[in-house]
Amino acid sequence: MLTENGVEDYDPLARDVPTWSVADFKAKVGQEIGVSEWFEITQPAVDAFAVATDDRNFIHVNPPRAKEHGLPGTIAHGFFTLSLLAGFAYQLSPKVKGAVMGFNYGLDRVRFINQVAVGSKVRGRYTLADAQEKDGALVTAYDVVVEIEGQEVAGGGKPALVATSRGYAKLGDDA
Repeated sequence: MLTENGVEDYDPLARDVPTWSVADFKAKVGQEIGVSEWFEITQPAVDAFAVATDDRNFIHVNPPRAKEHGLPGTIAHGFFTLSLLAGFAYQLSPKVKGAVMGFNYGLDRVRFINQVAVGSKVRGRYTLADAQEKDGALVTAYDVVVEIEGQEVAGGGKPALVATSRGYAKLGDDA
């Protein structure tokens, strides 16, 4: 649905992903659950992120100057690339049966390993690392590898970043 401020919103419960029970989550710990679609890193998106976060370092927003300093051109902020995990998770993470609300619960062990040049494409590779019931909720952890197209990890490439992304799903009576 398009909001009054012109931004399309999503209903997380309407996503086209499987619905798993708490038992399903626990049984699949250690398994890769999927790989997101490729996402192109564009200069307008990097510029918008620079303005939104007030991180306007020339390596992100000034292609000629970035090249003068030995880069192939501008590069995405590490935190820009990290922020893509939210959208990747919408594509991949299963819905929780009986959940009434879900939240981002934080990140662990974030490491920015490789620069992401503007014009590159990246994707997220998600492995379910943990699933625990806690105080009427399911708390999950996904080990995420963000790969750069042409430098996939399976082929020996270095990822853009690695992180453990945590989710919190408040369980209702139908869980």
